[in-house]
This record gives sequence, structure tokens and C-alpha cells, in this order.
Amino acid sequence: MTDSPKPAQRPAPPQRKGLWRRLMEPPKYSTLSMAVFGVIGGILIWGALNTGMEWTNRSEFCLSCHEMKIPYDELQKTVHYKNRSGTTVSCADCHVASSKTPVDYARKSTMKLIAARDVVGHILGTIDTPEKYEAHRLEMAKRVWERMKESDSRECRNCHDFKTMDTTKQKDRSAVKHEGAIEDNKTCIDCHKGIAHKPVHQQLEQQGSGDTATKS
Repeated sequence: MTDSPKPAQRPAPPQRKGLWRRLMEPPKYSTLSMAVFGVIGGILIWGALNTGMEWTNRSEFCLSCHEMKIPYDELQKTVHYKNRSGTTVSCADCHVASSKTPVDYARKSTMKLIAARDVVGHILGTIDTPEKYEAHRLEMAKRVWERMKESDSRECRNCHDFKTMDTTKQKDRSAVKHEGAIEDNKTCIDCHKGIAHKPVHQQLEQQGSGDTATKS
């Protein structure tokens, strides 16, 4: 009798490599291939982030929170929204810096992160009625004024610049004020509060008078 042939043994399934081991072992691709994949991947990631940022910069997106209709209605009654030259601004033009330079783009990203608190406020209903909005209006305005002053009114200077102003075509009072602002190193928001929404900066003066009276 002859021995029957032994059944062929199946090869053992390949062991799955752990994440750390895969990271430590060099890939079986050329440096050029890795560079090409990296560039394409970076472009896709940057494009997706930039598209998302620009999409959320639309006024329509801002107005998807119903409480934002209050300041938007105020903006529509000002010269920044409708004027003889036909220029206009959106929410993001004043509340998010432009991306004209890499530094501006970094600030733009930072401002978008700060805006996340508005989403939280919307969910919690912090300013979901006109009464609540009025109660928080000065506090919100002060935060915006402080940020604009820290950035030297960068949002304003995207359209307005002392260097390109022709004071001979301005009213005498405006020309004197602008020339004085240049000499005193003032920034736009120092003088131009309350030009796009309901003016509440008078309350700062009232608070200052109250504080002075209390100290005396």
C-alpha cells in the first residue's frame, strides 16, 4: 500500500500590521510620487476648507439664525448697504477680515472660530427675542469695537484708507477730522461707531459720566 498524499496546507493569512508599524515602515513609493500625492491632497484639503469658509461668510448663512435679522435690517437702512455708487457690504465684510495677505487669512480663520460662540448663543436662545437682543446689544458692540481697535480697523481699511483719501473732495469738517486722526494715530472705529447698526456708543459716555459721579 502506498501512503495517501497529505492535503496541501493553506498558507497562513497575512498578519495585519498595527498603525505604529505601518507608520515606521517606509512606503513602497518613490519620493516623487509621495510629493505629488501630498500636493494634491493639500490642495483638496485647502480647497474644501476655503470653500466652507466662504460659504459660511454669506449673509444668507448669517441670516439662517433668525436673531441676525435684527442687525441686518438696521444695516439695510444705512449708506453702507445702499448708496449712489451702488457699492454694498455683507456681514462678513465688516465682521470677518479679508484674506488679501497670509496674515489676514490667519485672522479670518480666527474670527470664524470666535463666531462659533454665536452658534452656541443661538442654540441657548441668548438673544432670540428683540428684548433679549437689546439687553445684550451694548455688550456685543463693545466686543466688536475692541477687536476692530486691536486690528487697527482692518475690516474698514479694506475699503477706506487714509493714503488714498482726497481730503479736498471732503466736507471741511470731515477733512479736518481725518487729518487730525492721522496726526493722533487714531483708527476708524475710534470715531465711526454706530454707522451700520443702531448707535449705542452714547451709552458708553453715560456709563463714563456715571462712574465719574460715583468716584466724586
